Formats: sequence, C-alpha cells, structure tokens
Amino acid sequence: MKYLYIASVLLFCLGSKDRVIEDERPNVVFIMVDDLGWKDVGYMGGDFFETPNIDKLATEGMVFTNSYAGAANCAPSRACLMTGQNTPRHGIYTVSPSTRGKAKDRRLIPTKNTDSLQLEMFTMAEMFKQAGYTTGTFGKWHLGKDPTLQGFDVNVAGDLRGNPGKNGYFSPYNVANLEDGPEGEHLTDRLTSEAIKFLNTNKATPFFIYVPFYSVHTPILAKKELIEKYKSKTNNLKNINPTYAAMVETMDINVGRLLSEIKKLNLDKNTIIVFTSDNGGIRYIARQDPLRAGKGSYYEGGTRVPTIIKWHGKIKPNSNTNVPIVNMDFFPTFQEIVKVSLPNKTLDGKSILPILKGNTIKKRALFWHFPIYLENYNNKMDDSRDPLFRTRPGSTLVYDNWKLHQYFEDNGLELYHLTDDIGERNNLAESHPEKLKEMMAILTQKQREMDAPIPTMLNPEYRE
Repeated sequence: MKYLYIASVLLFCLGSKDRVIEDERPNVVFIMVDDLGWKDVGYMGGDFFETPNIDKLATEGMVFTNSYAGAANCAPSRACLMTGQNTPRHGIYTVSPSTRGKAKDRRLIPTKNTDSLQLEMFTMAEMFKQAGYTTGTFGKWHLGKDPTLQGFDVNVAGDLRGNPGKNGYFSPYNVANLEDGPEGEHLTDRLTSEAIKFLNTNKATPFFIYVPFYSVHTPILAKKELIEKYKSKTNNLKNINPTYAAMVETMDINVGRLLSEIKKLNLDKNTIIVFTSDNGGIRYIARQDPLRAGKGSYYEGGTRVPTIIKWHGKIKPNSNTNVPIVNMDFFPTFQEIVKVSLPNKTLDGKSILPILKGNTIKKRALFWHFPIYLENYNNKMDDSRDPLFRTRPGSTLVYDNWKLHQYFEDNGLELYHLTDDIGERNNLAESHPEKLKEMMAILTQKQREMDAPIPTMLNPEYRE
C-alpha cells in the first residue's frame, strides 16, 4: 500500500505538471478595428487623434509599419484572416454582388461573389479549438449567420451583418445575437464589457478572444461630449471628420479597458495581444496621406493597416519592423505557436514567429486578386484610378519594395517603387521594362497557383 501511495502521488504530480505546461500555452486576444486607417492612431503620426492606450501598447510590443490587409474591404479581408487563404480560394471578394456601380460603366462581367464563408472552410477559431482553447467572438463576424458553427464557443453580436445600422452604435441595437442594454448604451462599450466577462469566466484555461469592433465603420456616430472635444481642436489640418475622431477615441478607451482587465487578472505575461484593422480607412472621412486612396482601393491607402503585436518575454518592447506582412500570416503563426498539425490545410500566409523573436523571414511576394467592381464613395476624394470606381477588376503584387497593378478591362499596368514613391504617383511601367517583366512573371504564377478567375466576358450593357 505504501508503494502504491507513493506511485499515486508521483502520477498526480506528473499529471499536475502536465496541466501546468498545457496552461502555459499563450492566450490570444485579437482586436480587429473596422475601417481604421493606417494613420488614424497617434503612434503612426495621427496627431489629431487621441489614442493613448493604443500608443502605450505600441511601446510595449512590436509595430509593423508595412502591414497589409488580405483585401481592401471588410468581408474578404476577414475571410483571409480566418482561413489563412487568399480570396480566390474562398471566393469572397466583396460584401454584396460584384456588379457594383452602374452597368453602363462596367466593361466586363465580373466574377460572381460569395457572401459567406463555407462551413467546410477550416477557420482559425477551429484551429484554436483543436488545440484545446476556449474561443469567443465579440462584434462583427460578417462571414455568415453563426460563427459558433465555425469554431467559436461564444458569439456576441456577430452574424452576416457588416455594420450596426442606423443609429446602431447606441442601444437599442440593430445587430443580432445581442440583447439591448440601457437606452443610450454605446455598442463599443458593451462589446468590451462582454469580452471582459468572457475573460473572467475563462481565465483558468487557454483562450482565444476575437474582438472585431463594429467601430469605426459607418454610420459615423459618437458620444456628444467627444464630438464637441474634437470640433474644438485647432490642429485638424487634414479636415478629418470630428465625429470619426471621437469614434476612434471611444475605441481606444475600450482597448484600454480590455488590456487593463488582462493585467488585473495577472494574465498579461501569458497573453498575445494583436491590434490591427481589417482594411484601410475611408479617404473622404480621414485621409491617409501620403498613401493613395482608401478602403476599397488596392492602392496603399486601401490595404495598409496599423498593426501591433505584444507578447511578454517573447517580443522586444518598443520594437518595430518594416518587413511586409499580411493578415493571412496570423493563421500559420498561431498554428506554430500552439503546435497544431494540419497536414491537409492550404495556407497562403507564412508564420511571422521569427520576426516576433527579432529575426526575419525569407523575402516573398504578396498578392491580391479582385475580379470585381466597387463603385466610388466620393468621385472628388477617392483618389482612385478613375472617378467612377474604387476598384475595377485586376490583380496587385508587392515584392521587394516594388508594386504592380494589373487591370483586366484594358490590360493596363502600373508599376511603382514604394521606397521612393509610397504615394503611387510615378508609374514606371514603361521606363523599367525588365522590372515590369519580372513582376508580371511572379504575378502570373500567383494567379495560376490559386486558379484565380480572370473575367474576360464583355458586358453587353457597357457604354463607352
């Protein structure tokens, strides 16, 4: 009996040790702001905006100055993030039919769009579930009616809807899967409170919390006292919408609430924090100069996003990198961290874990494909290729500080050297034929690898 007792104690201790090791797997909190532009935060030079909590996070983690969304608008970017795959693989190119704009202005019949992520597509949330994590999403899903069918244990306020609707930032709400709060309660405040509640309930086990705020997407609505604050500021040299700036500050306050709770629960030393946006900002609301254009465009203003990653003891505080990354990289990065084997899963991103540890990754090309149309927001302010559309069907490639745009309607090509011309103003396609040939070869190979659909059928309703 004595030896049996000793053996039992040893087994218990070993089992306890295994549980401790398991529980040392990092928690992940992924904050995705909607339509937040590259320069709409203080640490990126947005001096009109007041974002002290996000700015503090930037000093505690690593800033990615060349961080890209997987697409230039909401649903496709989120699909890229959640699947780790590029748009031709999941078929989500936009948020509604691909025949946007007037028929008479569309030369081609665009590729048909899919509005929801197919259930057979294996998601990042499902990967975390496979690793033994508890998962929750708090905010905009936009990839189907029910994220709990795609890896989330808890869903608050998420369905196919892409914005909170008229007056939707204040209770009573318009979004599904969220009970109304007290009249006038703010949606961003409420989503954060729900995420904090989940955090407290699941603090003893590894968790993945996805916080895709509806803010700062339209409608542009904010708390009155903050609107007045920004109206009275005298440094609004870019004519930024004061109500939008107030929305950004409310979002920042709630990022601070969430981070404070993580620290209060003594979880900050074992939690990876990611802060980013789903695509570029809307240009007529907040210009992203020197970047060209904005949301919906595949110029830099539409795809570059602010990104910070913090991981205590793993990432050097107050560090930064200009190595280009794309949101499809998060899936393989987390997969490597939590050690899940997915032999049959195709991933178009690459693990950036070496970058987080202070090293680098092999130079590679980043590729975007968008065989669709997106009508203009504001023909005088969009700063797109033409005043009618933010995007016409085409592909884009970034490689070694060069960027190529290919347009399918007229076989147009634009080549820019981003180091010298981040604003994409000086087209070098004719003056650099060898570089153009090199970039076109890489882009064509990418299109073939992904079986990317290229529309060629002429639209009979088109009128020149």
